[in-house]
Amino acid sequence: MNVQLEHYEGPLDLLLDLIRKQQINIYDIPIAQITQQYLEYVQKAMDLDIELSAEFVYMAATLIHIKSRMLLPRDPELEKIDPQEDPRKELVDRLLEYERFKSAAAMLQEKRVIEEAIWSNPQIQQFVNEDEGPGLAVTLFDLVKTFEQVLERAKNRPLYEVSKEDVSVPDMILFLKNTLKELPAGKSVGLVPLFERQRSRRAMICLFLAVLEMVKQQAIRLTQSESFGEIQVKRDKGFDEMQVTEESILRIEEEYKS
Repeated sequence: MNVQLEHYEGPLDLLLDLIRKQQINIYDIPIAQITQQYLEYVQKAMDLDIELSAEFVYMAATLIHIKSRMLLPRDPELEKIDPQEDPRKELVDRLLEYERFKSAAAMLQEKRVIEEAIWSNPQIQQFVNEDEGPGLAVTLFDLVKTFEQVLERAKNRPLYEVSKEDVSVPDMILFLKNTLKELPAGKSVGLVPLFERQRSRRAMICLFLAVLEMVKQQAIRLTQSESFGEIQVKRDKGFDEMQVTEESILRIEEEYKS
């Protein structure tokens, strides 16, 4: 029998996972239940010859100590004279501090991933034409955020879902190409209005994937006139060369198959 044990960065990581998975109020931890589950994990690790750091053993002792303190009866009269704080308080404070640091580390990692996923990082001159000022490169985060906002706003208006709708990513690529062909050279169109012209969620999703594909092929460029401003779509250097052939349709449908 092949048994796999989840990996944790430390005892606080394990405790926090046990608490969150069971949706336990971190300020009111059932210490007996959590201690039992924690010790079960440690025992499984020992059975599988997984070496745990001394921190795991120390935390096990700490949990047992807290559990014993909570089991000991307290004299009501003594409690009035010298009230004692909850034995779990120090542990809760450590868990909350660890969770804050873990969240901060996750945010920094996400920021790094997003920065590495910028669709293009051209020199500023590539954004400048004789009749316009510089634009800002659009990150994957900006694009996904805009799409989420469009879907959220779409909940408040009727969407006409067509049964067995045949709209596809290649259809939306053609839609974008035809829309941008009608614009004068160098001009752009807002991305949000393009989404809002769609009559179903499927069409919106296909349009989103079409945007990703055309950016990847350098057929379109996404810009913002200011940070957090509306995303604009314009033709890029590969616009005329991008053709929706039978071969490319098969490739695109395979890549973005739902």
